[in-house]
Amino acid sequence: MPLIALTGGIASGKSTIARRLAEHGAVVVDADALVREVQRPGSPVLDAIAAEFGVDMVAPGGELDRAGLASRVFGDPDAVGRLNAIVHPAVRAESARRFRAALDADADAVVVYDVPLLLEARAEDPWELIVVAHAPAELRRERLLSLRGMTPADADARMAAQVDDARRLAIADVVIDTAGSLDETIAQTDELWNRLTA
Repeated sequence: MPLIALTGGIASGKSTIARRLAEHGAVVVDADALVREVQRPGSPVLDAIAAEFGVDMVAPGGELDRAGLASRVFGDPDAVGRLNAIVHPAVRAESARRFRAALDADADAVVVYDVPLLLEARAEDPWELIVVAHAPAELRRERLLSLRGMTPADADARMAAQVDDARRLAIADVVIDTAGSLDETIAQTDELWNRLTA
């Protein structure tokens, strides 16, 4: 079973690649979705976040106040580190469970871990292949402004909070250039799929 890590900076087209691989039959495990899942109401992770950052991190409905937590930790490396120490082990355990389940269901499955923070959290894992979605920073910034409606300041802050492109590209086994048309990105993804299943 090839275990593939798919990463890329914000607005790099990573989700487009993940969707296309899923259309081909890959089992895609989404790290962001796992984060939301391990932080669900009543979870040990949410309890730990409330204990560390304050009970006001839990909204009246019992769910995590994501915006409140983001404003509490963003730009504070110590706070981010404390949050990651709570969340990352739970996500690691749940992702491993998903990988095993996919393998148990189909020994030949192609499992893709869609993970924005690969370098920050999972670079040392035994990936068969690391795939990086890549577009120049200026183009990604433009996408954040036009497609996601971010302010220039928000876009710059979000991009600055991630590792730089050079470090991401340095660990890539495969780079999918997403600066061109959607069709070009899909064609490169199809080529990757053919390589994985050859």
